[in-house]
Amino acid sequence: MTALETTNLSTRSDPSSPWWHIDPTPALAAVGLGLVGLIAIFSATRGRDEENYVTFFIERQGMFLVVGVATLFFIIFFDYRWLLSVVHIVYMGTIGLLVAVLLIGVEANGAKSWFAFGTFRMQPSEFAKIGLIVALAALMSRRTDGPMTFYELGFAIGLALLPIALVVRQPDVGTAMVFLAITASMLLVGRAEAHHLIFLVAVSAVALGLLINSPLLEDYQKDRLESFIDPTATQASYNQQQAQIAIGNGGMTGTGFGEGTQTKAGLVPEQQTDFIFTVVGEEFGFAGGTVVLTLFGLLMWRLYRIARLAGDSFGGYLVTGVLAMIGFQMFQSIGMTMGIMPVTGIPLPFVSYGGSSALTSFIGVGLAISVHMRRFGAGIDAEVGQPVR
Repeated sequence: MTALETTNLSTRSDPSSPWWHIDPTPALAAVGLGLVGLIAIFSATRGRDEENYVTFFIERQGMFLVVGVATLFFIIFFDYRWLLSVVHIVYMGTIGLLVAVLLIGVEANGAKSWFAFGTFRMQPSEFAKIGLIVALAALMSRRTDGPMTFYELGFAIGLALLPIALVVRQPDVGTAMVFLAITASMLLVGRAEAHHLIFLVAVSAVALGLLINSPLLEDYQKDRLESFIDPTATQASYNQQQAQIAIGNGGMTGTGFGEGTQTKAGLVPEQQTDFIFTVVGEEFGFAGGTVVLTLFGLLMWRLYRIARLAGDSFGGYLVTGVLAMIGFQMFQSIGMTMGIMPVTGIPLPFVSYGGSSALTSFIGVGLAISVHMRRFGAGIDAEVGQPVR
């Protein structure tokens, strides 16, 4: 084939085109989880009047799902390496939003975490997760081979501590935990020394203990954390017990859609958001829970594979952060309904009700697919010494 013929190939017929290497599996798994979420949210929020069911929540979540999928497809059209040229804007914008919400945001459940736009609310700390991932990935991709130096480690930690401190100030301990999980995972992949990570874990544990006894947290937030230590002491323990009863009611195949006694009676708190997995467990049983976990397992396996096959370090770190974000939230959200994790108010990605959470998760998957599509181009650029942007 001549050079002229090569240049005349369309982007979809050229084997080197990103469109030849698109991986639809993460997107399909995410959409599958979103559809499961629609069913669970409707059951949790429709009320008991069979002639006049409440449809507000499912209509909103359906809109969030459509916008999320549209955003995912919008993102994959762009080369993820473009983010390197605007990383400073992304990070400063992230910090700016977190500061602004403390100044002019609206308060709900004791936390000042939302902007209000009429009947819609936007939670900037959700989008800040992506901002932190991009900033850390850009920083760590500039490293040379070998273990991280103490200076490099300190700079990365400082980059993460600022948004974490602002989120804790809201206060939102659950989201701060997600930030910590993202940072720790990316540092681990970035070859931070083992003793450095052990030190960080120890410092984080001490900081958590001080935070529990500080005036920053509301009483109900302290109860949530303390209930994990003493399951009989607080209101949060009662909530968690109701969640476990709901899941236990489901057995192997569940009570059937709309037939969950705990769900119909409204005994599980915040069921459409924090405790959405209890609807799946009660009404669809072990079989339904297995479907959800299988979809998450498929999604995280593909994200892990994409991170391993990334054509450049920036892409690899980017997908690692997305994997850590989704994986930790999944484990924490499902774990707290079963009593193996403290109650922290972390939504189940793609499944829980909420536009900010859904959109952030779809953005993360879109970035991962973009990395996979362009892995060969990124590798070629690196080999010939071209700037990876």
